[in-house]
Formats: sequence, structure tokens, C-alpha cells
Amino acid sequence: MATPPDGVFVPVPTFFKTAPDAGQLQPAVDVATQAAHSVHLAKSGITGLVLLGSTGEAVHMSGEERKALISGVRRGLDDAGFPDYPIMAGVLVNSVDETLEWLHQSKDAGAQWGLVLAPGYFGAAASQDNLVEWFTLVADKSPLPILIYNYPGVTNNLVVSIKTYETLAAHPNIVGCKMSHGNVSHHVQVSLHPKIDHTKFRVYSGFGQQLGPIVVFNAGGVIDGLAAIFPKTISRLFSLASKRPLDESTLEEVRRLQWKVSACEEYIVSNGILGIREGIYKVLGFGHLEGGRLPLKGKMAAGVYEQWSDIFRQMTEEEKKL
Repeated sequence: MATPPDGVFVPVPTFFKTAPDAGQLQPAVDVATQAAHSVHLAKSGITGLVLLGSTGEAVHMSGEERKALISGVRRGLDDAGFPDYPIMAGVLVNSVDETLEWLHQSKDAGAQWGLVLAPGYFGAAASQDNLVEWFTLVADKSPLPILIYNYPGVTNNLVVSIKTYETLAAHPNIVGCKMSHGNVSHHVQVSLHPKIDHTKFRVYSGFGQQLGPIVVFNAGGVIDGLAAIFPKTISRLFSLASKRPLDESTLEEVRRLQWKVSACEEYIVSNGILGIREGIYKVLGFGHLEGGRLPLKGKMAAGVYEQWSDIFRQMTEEEKKL
């Protein structure tokens, strides 16, 4: 099965209308805005998208809504001249049957890969042997090649072990992983593991703070929320960090950009999905600051965005250069 390309993927938030339609409890998905933002990212050098991951609030949506969003983005990209643009679809459920249902829906809608969250409702009570069996069963039956999504912050501190990665990386339908935790050693060990075929299994960090270092150590790239706001700058940082040989002048530019990206990533860490949505609106003009779906309705508290004005100004200046 095809391995995703190296580069910067954006875990985009889902755009919702400002208010529910008559007779509805929650605002509808705004597929037109979703597609427009996706096209902007594609034109700005972003390698691909993650739709309906944790940032995309897939757990707040029905199967029909998820399918309509993916297919709407796919049509928008095709119409804009980006056929076969890379799309990963998030899968955030614990049942094997429901996981496969999501994967079939995603394939039918036009996604090429599934980003499958480790089943961590019961946390560490899920043994590593059972994780191997769970992912193997899913991968055996999945219509899409899958990546392992290791995000202890939402899986009750369940962490996929190095040994589990080594075992699962040998499966022909498991083509990579996203690591969304701060253990850089864990990232590096999997990226450089001598028993993993890294032409077929690629590692993506979930943090732009680690982009430069992790790419130097053989990772495929990042799946990074800040790139939804500043796509050109994050893409530029990746292209420089992946250059070989990495000469001193290039390395110096990597250091300069990485400092700014890391400083601005603290905004994402502090403010999460609401911060990403507000940043996209205030910097790029997509979306709005009203509505959204409960429990993530509305915007950040007054004055929070302004606390980050200096680093946002610096990042905006970098973006305008590119």
C-alpha cells in the first residue's frame, strides 16, 4: 500500500455555520468554507490534510456529515486543480467494527489513508499485546492503509510502546504513525529503529515545536495545527530541515524559523481547537467567532488572542515573504 508523502500535513478544524437551522440542535457543517480553506493550504505548499481528526471534532459529527465533509473537500481540491491531493481521515472510536465503518466511509468519500487513534478509553488497562491484536485486526480488514495515532492526552495515558511499533510496522497495511506527545526520545527511536522499514512506515510528529529536530532524525514530517494558520512558513521550515546535505547556512535558517515556530506553537498548546479556529479567522479570514458545536461553542476569552500579538506579527511577516 502507498505510504503517505513526507512533508507537512494540517489537522484542520471543522468549520460550522454560525447557528442551527430551523429544527436542528447544532449548527450544520460548513463544507464550502472547509473546501476553501483546504484549497488555500494546498496553494500554500502544504503536503496534505488530516480531516476529522481530534482537531476536526469528528466525535461531534454523524457518519453522513463526516462523509459529506470529506467528499466536499475532495471536490473542492479537484476543481481547484489539485487532483489526488493527499487526505488522511481521522478515526476516533474504540470498537473494531465501528473503526472499520469509519474507514469504509472515508474511502468512499475520497480519503487515501486512515489515521486511527489507539483505543484508549480504558487507558493502560489495554495491554500492548492487545493493542497489537486490535490494530492488526483493523489493518487486515481496512479498505485504506492506516497510520497509528498515538495521543496519550486523549487516550487516558495509553502510550504505544517502541516494541509495539516495531511489530505493527511490519504489517503491509500499516504505513506510519502520528505521535502527539512530548517524548522526543520516543519519536527518534521509532524514526531510526533499525528493524523498521522506513520506506514503508513513516513517522509524523504532532508538534511543530519538534519539526526541525525530528525531520533531521529521519521522520516523515509533522501533522501540525499551526500550519492551518501559517502554512507557508511551516512548509518552508520542513523543506529546509529535510535538505541533504544540511549545510551550515541552511541549518542557521532552520534554527531561526524553528525558534519562531516553537514560540508560536505555545499558542496552540495553550488554546487548542478554539485557538486554532480563532487564529485562522483573524489571520486568514476563514470561518467566524460565533457558534460552533457544543461543548466547543464560541471563542476564547476576551484578551487571550492579544497576548500573542508579537509572535503572531513575526509569523505573519515570515508568511508574507513566501
